[in-house]
Amino acid sequence: MDRVSALDEPLKKSLGPATAKVMAEHLGLHTVGDLLHHYPRRYEERGQLTTLAELPLDEDVTVVAQVADSRILTFNHGRGQRLEITLTDGSGRLQLVFFGRGLHKPHKELPPGSRGMFAGKVSVFNRKLQLAHPTYVPLGRAEGEVDEDASAVNAFAGKLIPIYPACKGLESWKITKAVDAVLPRAVEAADPLPPALREGRGFVPLPEALLKVHRPETKADIEDARARLKWDEAFVLQVALARRRYADTQLPAVAREPVAGGLLDTFDAGLPFTLTEGQRKVTAEIFADLATEHPMHRLLQGEVGSGKTLVALRAMLTVVDAGGQAALLAPTEVLAQQHHRSITEMMGELAQGGMLGGAENATKVVLLTGSMGTAGRRQALLDLVTGEAGMVIGTHALIEDKVRFHDLGLVVVDEQHRFGVEQRDALRSKGKQPPHLLVMTATPIPRTVAMTVFGDLETSVLDQLPAGRSPIASHVVPAQDKPHFLARAWERVREEVGKGHQAYVVCPRIGDDEDEKNGKNGKGGKKKASAAKGKAAEDAEKRPPLAVLEVAEQLVAGPLAGLRVEVLHGRMQPDDKDAVMRRFAAGEVDVLVATTVIEVGVNVPNATAMVIMDADRFGVSQLHQLRGRVGRGAAPGLCLLVTDMPEASPARGRLGAVAATLDGFELSRIDLEQRREGDVLGQAQSGVRSSLRMLAVIEDEEIIAAAREEAVAVVAADPELASSPELRTALDALLDTEREQFLDKG
Repeated sequence: MDRVSALDEPLKKSLGPATAKVMAEHLGLHTVGDLLHHYPRRYEERGQLTTLAELPLDEDVTVVAQVADSRILTFNHGRGQRLEITLTDGSGRLQLVFFGRGLHKPHKELPPGSRGMFAGKVSVFNRKLQLAHPTYVPLGRAEGEVDEDASAVNAFAGKLIPIYPACKGLESWKITKAVDAVLPRAVEAADPLPPALREGRGFVPLPEALLKVHRPETKADIEDARARLKWDEAFVLQVALARRRYADTQLPAVAREPVAGGLLDTFDAGLPFTLTEGQRKVTAEIFADLATEHPMHRLLQGEVGSGKTLVALRAMLTVVDAGGQAALLAPTEVLAQQHHRSITEMMGELAQGGMLGGAENATKVVLLTGSMGTAGRRQALLDLVTGEAGMVIGTHALIEDKVRFHDLGLVVVDEQHRFGVEQRDALRSKGKQPPHLLVMTATPIPRTVAMTVFGDLETSVLDQLPAGRSPIASHVVPAQDKPHFLARAWERVREEVGKGHQAYVVCPRIGDDEDEKNGKNGKGGKKKASAAKGKAAEDAEKRPPLAVLEVAEQLVAGPLAGLRVEVLHGRMQPDDKDAVMRRFAAGEVDVLVATTVIEVGVNVPNATAMVIMDADRFGVSQLHQLRGRVGRGAAPGLCLLVTDMPEASPARGRLGAVAATLDGFELSRIDLEQRREGDVLGQAQSGVRSSLRMLAVIEDEEIIAAAREEAVAVVAADPELASSPELRTALDALLDTEREQFLDKG
């Protein structure tokens, strides 16, 4: 059998249909290669016990522990029996309970003093942690001594016991036996690292790494294997991205150079302030890209409020000056309308092409969204195809087949994480030749994450805030522990309104029955509270997240009575949303109670206070984005994070981190460290499972940076990878052709 097909063999052949079915359905493992790359999550040392006190509730766990006592109890007037076994790790305790006829076998196999490996779901009964009817493997009476009759124990003859990510019906030790069945095939694994690279960095060969990660003899074996397998993941991914960048540099594009005395010069002359040093530097990078005959692919990331829109607008004006058209793609209608309003205001008479009072070199700036009336839409489409409109701002409606451009020269995508690359590419295909592309994101991204997630783009960073920006004070408000803190929060809102300012109140949910049917919004879900965190965390979780409609009603009737309070959420009609935003921007509304529709791009300098209800239901980056809506004017901003979570909970820790710093890059690191289990690449459109099983984008910064350098060198020397067939094979496995084109920007 050749090297490729050996690992492509379906698991059904090696493991039988029943096991293969569970692996495919619950763990996404289909082939021998998939199982060989299903690495242990951790290793237990024979003779060392799992810490029981820290087990998470409602999760399937695998523990190694010692039996402290075992007793059969009767209930229901002697008609029923149950076996209770208490496990210990020397400090914490965990109760096992077995009912019915199945209890005599564990009673015999697990006497006090013996050890075992136990798997099940952690629950609480009578204030004690317990596993009901766990599956188990006896591990003998003490280190090294094995129960002769327990055949399964032979898999754990080594000192280090691998614990695999498991699922119901397929415990870690069953996965161990399955891996044993396919491990001899590891010798047939094709090695993706070019020999010179592998030897130069002193890595063990791939078959040896697979053997060591699954069946290590020593901790040094685990380190060797991990170092090698992390490199594979980083390197293959960076080669895929380097090939995409290389392919992009081979595409033709129209060079768009600044024109003296054009729209840009007139616009700059009218600016009431000077650009920051950062804005000038980034603009120079963008203009240099626009002047080449290959399409620009640049990521512009900057802190909330660092002036990205101005930088993008100047690039758009340059392209219009050079005879092309520029499109700005926004993720929501609220944001598209906001951009259209702020850009036409910034441009003034320069945006009034073909209208009375327009400047003589003016262009037309049109808005195109899905909910526009037919007449307005028809006119916008006509202006684009004739070239009358130099600029268009819109939502996904811009991507539709009906939309035609006269000469599309630049696409600006705002808030990339809302768009798959498919949309981005659909818009790019509307140019006669591929247009230049600028992607803006206000979610700061650590350098290696940018290399991984946005690896096909060059990166520019705006890290200075413009002069006149005010500091934002942030505080956690523990509503459950200290109700008077919440009362004080509403007083602070009244004080800000009393000074002539405005405020936002943000809730995770819209409210009413429709919302209940649709399931919860926000980052609600089921959080992992360890049993020790007690009832408060559970109660805070059990109630549905607070909703806009209910909170607004309570505020109007209670703490904010007499203030002008309005609501804004995604289910309102677009015209109604726009009207509310206009009233708020004009100062006719004191307090806006909204969902996260205000998260990005909303700019009302007079709004100084924000209260985020159930703040623990939002992610760290999302909270940072929301907070960026205040402190945009001369008055200082205030952000209050309201939560019912107890002080010791991880959720409170997250909120404390947000309150402690305004540095978005620092917060994005915290966010990523907490979401590490998630696949940084997002669920690719092709539905391929996570490709990063071992690599942690934050911890492994140096590996990713080094792998990128090596990948660039390999692709530059051999773009088709003709001399590295194993690397090509690994690439095909990582990214079927569809995924290579659409590495999802998560």
